[in-house]
Amino acid sequence: MRRVYMDANATTPLLPEVMEAMRPYWMEHFGNASSIHQQGQRARTAVDHARETLAEFFGCHANEVVFNSGGTEGDNTALFGLLHPGDHLITTSIEHSAVLAAADRLAQDGITTTKVDPLPNGLIDPMDILRAIRPETRLISVMLANNETGVVQPVEEIGKIAAQTGVFYHIDAVQGAGKIPIDVKRIGCHLLSISGHKMHAPKGIGAMYLRKGTPLDPLMVGGSHERRRRAGTEAVPSIVALGKAAELAMHSLETGAMYRLTQLRDKLENGILAAIPGTGVNGEGAPRAANTSNIWFDNLDSEALVIALDLKGLSVSGGSACHSGATEPSHVLLAMGLDRNRAKASLRFSLLKTATEADIDYALETVIAAVDRLRDLAPESNQALAGTAS
Repeated sequence: MRRVYMDANATTPLLPEVMEAMRPYWMEHFGNASSIHQQGQRARTAVDHARETLAEFFGCHANEVVFNSGGTEGDNTALFGLLHPGDHLITTSIEHSAVLAAADRLAQDGITTTKVDPLPNGLIDPMDILRAIRPETRLISVMLANNETGVVQPVEEIGKIAAQTGVFYHIDAVQGAGKIPIDVKRIGCHLLSISGHKMHAPKGIGAMYLRKGTPLDPLMVGGSHERRRRAGTEAVPSIVALGKAAELAMHSLETGAMYRLTQLRDKLENGILAAIPGTGVNGEGAPRAANTSNIWFDNLDSEALVIALDLKGLSVSGGSACHSGATEPSHVLLAMGLDRNRAKASLRFSLLKTATEADIDYALETVIAAVDRLRDLAPESNQALAGTAS
């Protein structure tokens, strides 16, 4: 059976060039990058080269790049490393759980949080961020692109507000990295987090931009690695892989790969909406990451549809992979104002940058057939849709 993978926002496969770049550092060049002998210095050179590449990727200095284990650690570091009892955090109700759960934990230490709700299209109004600022506000944390809807937030406008009010500013760029050009100077952030496995590098590796002079308490202690900002022996093969993935991502952005991906995504969306009644796009009308589409299918359950599609070789998601198996509807979609039934009837299609026209054609054929079959099994669904149409 043919298989088509459309769950790139959950994870991506290694690109062949990434695998080849990291391969020598498993065996031939196995040294500890903190050792001063030849093997260690060869590893150090590889780490330094990757750091330079990430600096170009972020638009910062190399000494402002910190390697870590991924997006969750980066988000946690920003919040736990900057906030102290009595401080106030502003974030949004549509953030990843790596931010929201951290905020909940911080509440136990006397740190209050304001969670700004989005507009119905998924966008955060920067003026709502401004209205939430208090004298004790220390940090604003906002994602670049939403992991479920792909909606791209007005991070530059929010950055201007942070600068004008003297508040630290963190960006969760896990879903935006590699799909949207990043320039930390233009955004105006103090910290920014990415994760390798969302951009064709391995799982377990990530990086942060940490603006020089930002007073961050390290989450990991025990050594002088990463200029004492993150202790732990450097994962040299994975760091090399992340550097290569960032290099390839920059090339893709420069050569218009995201435009091609947008066309494929739009073909998928338009085909589904034209062929299947009772459907719509969550986040429609807002700027979105090129690869992401979140579509609701009235009178269906997303979990049943995900399983039906998987049996036919199409891999999609009902939402964030971090909440796989959850019976509750997406907190992102509920915050956007969807009712619980429609939120539970929404699917996320997230394309790999290697997606093809043939993949889209197969997905359309498979989704249309699966929806027809599931609705035929529940005649009341067809009656409800017929009533809506009339």
